[in-house]
Amino acid sequence: MNAELMYEKLLGAVKKRAQQGSFELAGLAMGGAWIAERLAKDLGMPHYGVINVAFHRDDYAEKGMTALRTASTMTTHLPFEVNGANIVLIDDVLFTGRTVRAALNELFDFGRPAQVELMVLADRGHRELPVAANFVGEQVQVADNHILVLEKDSAGKLSFQLEGRE
Repeated sequence: MNAELMYEKLLGAVKKRAQQGSFELAGLAMGGAWIAERLAKDLGMPHYGVINVAFHRDDYAEKGMTALRTASTMTTHLPFEVNGANIVLIDDVLFTGRTVRAALNELFDFGRPAQVELMVLADRGHRELPVAANFVGEQVQVADNHILVLEKDSAGKLSFQLEGRE
């Protein structure tokens, strides 16, 4: 899984999307925000949004302090008018669809967009909710007992690490 090649595929797709009309970028903290930041830079866009889903997660009670740490390090920041906007919502990995549901809840706390399109670097499949991405870097196969973690180095290059989970 080459995250840089996946990113280049998404960049090409969003350039084509730009020909259809204007849109705003909003990335989910953390990995999606990294992708949104880089896309905004590569597309010459003046800004991008960040969405923190920590308080909208349905597993908040399980995550506990992990959710609080995430919430305190990156808050939702949308430097554009949400009402009536066309928004490309960006996440690093799409798996069950629950994080996207939480992101939509957070986004709608700020207004009602005209359209929301979903962009993901990696799509693992295995949905628990009816969620599909409009833009996908790559479909990937990962064992259910592993998580795919996006990392960013000091030069801004992206890579995936595979970690086991209990």
